[in-house]
Amino acid sequence: MQLIDEGEHEHQDFKYQISDAKKIARSISAFANNSGGRLLVGVKDNGHIAGVKSDEEIYMIEQAASMYCRPAQQVNFELFKVEGKNVLLAEVAEAEVKPVQAPDENGHWKVFYRVADENVLASSVHVKALKHKNNDEAGALLSFSDKERELLQYLDDHGAITISGFARLAHISRFAAEDTIVKLLEMGVVKISYHNGQCTITKG
Repeated sequence: MQLIDEGEHEHQDFKYQISDAKKIARSISAFANNSGGRLLVGVKDNGHIAGVKSDEEIYMIEQAASMYCRPAQQVNFELFKVEGKNVLLAEVAEAEVKPVQAPDENGHWKVFYRVADENVLASSVHVKALKHKNNDEAGALLSFSDKERELLQYLDDHGAITISGFARLAHISRFAAEDTIVKLLEMGVVKISYHNGQCTITKG
């Protein structure tokens, strides 16, 4: 199966089996908050085919998408035969309304995002940006303030900065820094990146 040869990446995750609906909800949330993705169930991390009992896996994923995702998400299923074993393909579309939340390990509702082959906890500025996309404000003409120009100049010189770093640079509160970055994200001039779990801002 060609998809398995791709390995795990931003839009694909291997699952040996589904035993925890809340945990799989985090994967659904992460894909839905990105641009969609797929779970290949019955495949180990190394690509080895283990196979699945499809009815049980489908029930668990549907439970995760409907009960443990806010808002509830739709998952489409397809069953494949690979090396004589069943592999379940579960497709998650990009959410129409973001952000999509799921319970973390402590049962608190959080927003997850897919980065490379991991589901990461979205930063507060990222959550603001996802919410902002739901508003009909796209396309508004925004002029650059001195602080925004200062940020863009810093990114030209250094490549990346954290939210706290920008707040210190511009001598503004973190709240104001996040609002500024959300505006620039909307304009497409900056983007959010994650490295080792840390959120940074880079040029778009």
